[in-house]
Amino acid sequence: MKAKIVMAAVVGLALPLLAAQADAAELKVLASTAVKTALEALAPQFEKATGNKVDVSFAPAATFKEKIEQGTAFDAAILTTPIMDGLAGSGKIDAARTAIAHSGIGVAIRKGAAKPDIGTKDAFKQALLSAHSVGYTAAGATGAYLKTLFDKLGMAEELKPRLKLLQGGVGEAVTNGEVEIGMTQISEILPYPGAELAGPLPPEIQSYTYFSAAVSPASKESDAAKAFIKFLTSAGALAVIKAKGMEPG
Repeated sequence: MKAKIVMAAVVGLALPLLAAQADAAELKVLASTAVKTALEALAPQFEKATGNKVDVSFAPAATFKEKIEQGTAFDAAILTTPIMDGLAGSGKIDAARTAIAHSGIGVAIRKGAAKPDIGTKDAFKQALLSAHSVGYTAAGATGAYLKTLFDKLGMAEELKPRLKLLQGGVGEAVTNGEVEIGMTQISEILPYPGAELAGPLPPEIQSYTYFSAAVSPASKESDAAKAFIKFLTSAGALAVIKAKGMEPG
């Protein structure tokens, strides 16, 4: 009799747990590479707090724009705000969008190397022209801005012999000596232990990229997706976002 009572108690405790596991959502999230380190830290926290699973794929925002337009299934997306605005206008994402973070462009060097003076526009220009090699990733908003910036500063032709368009990460390129100076979002430099942030671009030529989140209109887990986005704006999440080289909102 006692054994039956104990078994009943065990089953009674297990049923709510099994129900919670059965109800757990599995979210597919598409996110820009610039928010990678922040989401890698925050997604597990959300999973632990809610029991939901979060599968995040990272790529340049423009890559995911094409995939979403082609019909790729997802529950939530965190991409550059202009791209999100365009997707909302075509009905590919929910019109309700949430600002998550913004990030500036930084200059990366190999850890331990002498830091170049990039405190002013002229100093930045001189630092690039004095370097043996300069690299950045052509894809994405940062690459497009830098190309325009070099033209604006009147250094595009002079810089061309030492300029390298990178296929991989800028942090990796300066770490392995592929380039002496690299430029990308600050949040994409900090994760590399062999790379060092020489500093942000000077204020007069700095460009900020803004990232927003929204739910897919076709998501079957829209409530969980909305909860995840709300979690990314919580006080604890904002502290993580800042620690990863971005500014909240």
